[in-house]
Amino acid sequence: MPPLALTLGDPAGIGPELALSAWLGRGGPRLLPPFFLVGDPAFIERLAHRMNRPVPVAEVDPETAAEVFRHALPVVPLPSGATVAAEPGMPDSVNAGATIESITAAVGFVKAGRASAIVTNPIAKFVLTRTGFAHPGHTEFLAALSVPPGRTPPRPVMMIWSEMLAVVPVTIHVPLRAVPELLTQDLVEETATIVARDLRDRFGLHEPRLVLAGLNPHAGEAGTIGHEDRDVLAPAVARLRAAGIDIRGPLPADTLFHARARETYDVALAPTHDQALIPIKTIAFDDGVNVTLGLPFVRTSPDHGTAFDIAGKGIARPDSLVAALRLAARLAATGSAAGAVPSGGDAGPFRIYAGRPMPAGARHFGPEDEL
Repeated sequence: MPPLALTLGDPAGIGPELALSAWLGRGGPRLLPPFFLVGDPAFIERLAHRMNRPVPVAEVDPETAAEVFRHALPVVPLPSGATVAAEPGMPDSVNAGATIESITAAVGFVKAGRASAIVTNPIAKFVLTRTGFAHPGHTEFLAALSVPPGRTPPRPVMMIWSEMLAVVPVTIHVPLRAVPELLTQDLVEETATIVARDLRDRFGLHEPRLVLAGLNPHAGEAGTIGHEDRDVLAPAVARLRAAGIDIRGPLPADTLFHARARETYDVALAPTHDQALIPIKTIAFDDGVNVTLGLPFVRTSPDHGTAFDIAGKGIARPDSLVAALRLAARLAATGSAAGAVPSGGDAGPFRIYAGRPMPAGARHFGPEDEL
């Protein structure tokens, strides 16, 4: 397959230095798939020198990146030839153009078949909005780039994946008091349908198992603690099951994420952002991966932000970026094989076992697997 396209992210954040760290750890028993960074080669070279990272940088095009990857970090210049001058930890809107152009170019590469998937380094929306960036966020921008101008973009769904748990928040960055009004049957059904489809097509799970957490304590206690679980979530689950999707719920959120419960499903949907992200960031803080479902291409990203407070200090851990690179390559390979499931057992390649004994003949595919 073609290599992965890694975006620059905010150059004052930890993204560029994590790319250096990831490349340094490319060998050994946990080989990284080949990737190229879309950015300014001179800036990356200066950063490597500043951080005392022995990373040779090579200016390439996507077609030559894979062969260069073994001995140098491949960097594809921004199409405009823009240069970057950023101080770690000092976000500056002067670099917003380079950040946006890196994302746009990466999407162009994957749509043209010159990259197999996109891995995005974190951006700071407040830096971009100062320059007129009109999209609600990073993911919505990617969705808009995935279709021709004037076409309605697909609805993206955020899933945070790890070997031990995968979660999807149905509502994301909204105040808690706004959730009951936003949480409609249509939203739940659309989200679960996209999740089930991509688990089949991207993750190779022929029969994905979903659960839906309740909104209220004890999933509403049959309407005695709020009516949303009874009147909105339960009917949505019934309609999804009638459509052939294996989903259970609404179930009490406080008992949904312990080890034995996690054995019974592949992905947990939760009505609110924190219901979904608190458990996975507790269980898999360093190696959780943000996967965007619903796009016509594979996109993953580290499950953290720009971390301006530690940028340039050499203490940022690349674990989540490394996991995002590995997962992107696996998803691209699985999708190109039409969701083929490896022989041995009835478990798909991304079945989550949560520490329990595996069925005879099944293989545990974890983020550490070689590609």
